[in-house]
Amino acid sequence: METQDVHIRKLEDDEPLPINLLLLADPSEQIVKSYTKRGETYVALCGDPQEPVGVYVLLPTRPETVELVNVAAAEDRQGKGIGRQLVMHAIETAKRSGYHTIEIGTGNSSVGQLALYQKCGFTITGVDRDFFVRHYPEPITENGIRCRDMIRLSMDL
Repeated sequence: METQDVHIRKLEDDEPLPINLLLLADPSEQIVKSYTKRGETYVALCGDPQEPVGVYVLLPTRPETVELVNVAAAEDRQGKGIGRQLVMHAIETAKRSGYHTIEIGTGNSSVGQLALYQKCGFTITGVDRDFFVRHYPEPITENGIRCRDMIRLSMDL
């Protein structure tokens, strides 16, 4: 599948959340539902009929600042450029919405995501030590690494 077959749009208020996709990037349904209520959810659609293959959420955090809090591609579509397309769409959406800064956080064990965000122009600004230990009751392991710290990145728009 080529990424140009993907169409990204804002999820309407009356549409169901693509919770299965959102949980790929964040294992806590309670936390996901909390920030999707406060932010704007965008969905990547592909095929005929249009099926959700990706998702991201933009969450306003401070004046002129928005955070990209969840980026996920369907498991069978990963590694095909959808994640990059979602991140770039989020950056452009934030710019058009008048934000001056976009931020994102990812786990210390999320090596692929950390590389993607830097390739898209984000720079590391800090580390929230033990974030995932404090906020998630079950240990998270990715790539054989215990996810403990949130790596914070940002970009000036």
